[in-house]
Amino acid sequence: MNLSQIPKIKQILFYSLVFCIFLVRFNAVSQNKSFTVVLDAGHGGKDPGKVGYRKYKEKDIALQIVLQVGKNLSKEKGIKVIYTRKKDVFVDLFERGRIANKADADLFVSVHCNAHKSQASGSETWVLGLHANKRNFEVAKAENEVILLEENFEEKYEGFDPNSPESIIGLTLEQEEYLDKSLELATAVQNNFKGKLRRKDRGVKQAGFIVLHQTYMPSILIETGFLTNKKEAAYLHSKKGKFEMAAAITKAILSYVNNLKINTVAKTKRPSTQNIQAKKEDVRFKVQIASGKTKLQTYSYNFKGLKNVERVKVGSNYKYYYGKSQTYSEVKAQCKIAQKKGYRSAFIAAFIDGVKVPLAKAIKKSK
Repeated sequence: MNLSQIPKIKQILFYSLVFCIFLVRFNAVSQNKSFTVVLDAGHGGKDPGKVGYRKYKEKDIALQIVLQVGKNLSKEKGIKVIYTRKKDVFVDLFERGRIANKADADLFVSVHCNAHKSQASGSETWVLGLHANKRNFEVAKAENEVILLEENFEEKYEGFDPNSPESIIGLTLEQEEYLDKSLELATAVQNNFKGKLRRKDRGVKQAGFIVLHQTYMPSILIETGFLTNKKEAAYLHSKKGKFEMAAAITKAILSYVNNLKINTVAKTKRPSTQNIQAKKEDVRFKVQIASGKTKLQTYSYNFKGLKNVERVKVGSNYKYYYGKSQTYSEVKAQCKIAQKKGYRSAFIAAFIDGVKVPLAKAIKKSK
């Protein structure tokens, strides 16, 4: 039936019901809205990425695997695929995240290849995180240094220095709320590589990848293997290797989506149509200045003179917010105040009806 044939009052009730059911982000996994996956082939164009055995290039292998994953997913009902690149072109890390955020994507998957001075081998999958580990920092540094090829990178990344461990510290906070889901998908990917393909399992790891930091959804970065390892490079370059790696990644994504559907059905309660009313959503912006396990009294002397600091317990941790506003421009000014006070990694968090949401979504709603 065409919706235009339905009386207005019934249309209003219909859309109100849909809104209530899908208020939580992951409720997007349903018959009424496609589950959007953004596939990101690492490097490209003037940036070849890793160059290994027989001069195989990371940018080429990553792209071919991504295109195959996209082809596989496109056959599935209810899944929408978006690519950051579909050919050999250079795409800024900033732009890759913007593509995902603009699409209000449900998942971001970035595919890469590894390299090492030795004959190291195996696959590993990364999520955004801060680990005091020199090896992890060096891996993230190698991927992040691509921003130096971008125009106006200082302005885009607000002074981020890929060579500085201190710059990594501020990256983890915004992705914190998606960490559990990112880890879930990363684990599924590694299990498929290890189990079905018998690839060496280097595990799920965390580091400060700026391409993951730019996104507002569960995100992972897959290092499919080492191009500097002769045997592994030959496998990844082969048609069979790319097809199998793509199939394993596809299977992990589909398993992840299916689990979300199961959890959504279990948690969603159909609201009574008698109580359905269109209401204006309460959009609030706050500045998150700190997070940790330490419970601090919200006195100004504990926060470098900042007044009206709010403490919120999330699990076993505490988050500390400064300022509160329904206007994004106003909270931006408050964020600058916090940063001048010494909270250099302070960032703006957004809430709708008390539920934390992606910043882009709240800005759109506030307008």
